Amino acid sequence: MKITTIKTGYLSENCYLLEKNNQIIIIDPGDDYEKINQHLQNKTIVKILITHHHKDHIGALNHFDKNLILENPKEKTYTEGPFTFTVIETKGHTKDSLTYYFEKEKCMFTGDFLFKGTIGRTDLESGNINDMQKSIKKIKQYPNDTKIYPGHGPSTNLKIEKETNYFLK
Repeated sequence: MKITTIKTGYLSENCYLLEKNNQIIIIDPGDDYEKINQHLQNKTIVKILITHHHKDHIGALNHFDKNLILENPKEKTYTEGPFTFTVIETKGHTKDSLTYYFEKEKCMFTGDFLFKGTIGRTDLESGNINDMQKSIKKIKQYPNDTKIYPGHGPSTNLKIEKETNYFLK
C-alpha cells in the first residue's frame, strides 16, 4: 500500500491518500481540495475516512461524493475495495475520534488522538481526559511495530511512543 501525506490548511493537517491498484482511500480531506485533487487523477476513490469532525480535517469534504464517506462506523473490521481496516473508537480529543488500523500493513491513522511525543488536546468541546485515558489503554494493546500516522506532524511507531511519550507510560 502506498501512503501519500498531503499537508493542508493553515494548521498543516495531514491528509492521507492510501493507494492500491489505482484505488484510493482518503483519510481526513483537510482544507485544500485543489492540493488533494492533484493526486487523484486516474484513480478511483473507494472510501473517505474521517478521524474526527474538526474543520481542519474535513475542510474539503464537501467537494467529494457523500456516498464515499464511511458514515457512523462501528468498531469492527471493514473491507473497501482492496483495503481491509479496523475502526477503533479513540475518544478523548473529541467524542467522535476514531483510529483506523490496517493490520496487514501494520499502520494506524490516529487523527488528533495520538501524535509523536504527545496526545491530542482534551480541553476543547467534547474533549474528555477520562475518555482519552481509556483510549490510550486500548491502543497500547496493539503491536509495537505499528506505524502511527497522526493528524499533524511526523509519523512514529507504537514502540517509540510507549518508551518516550509521557502519556503512554
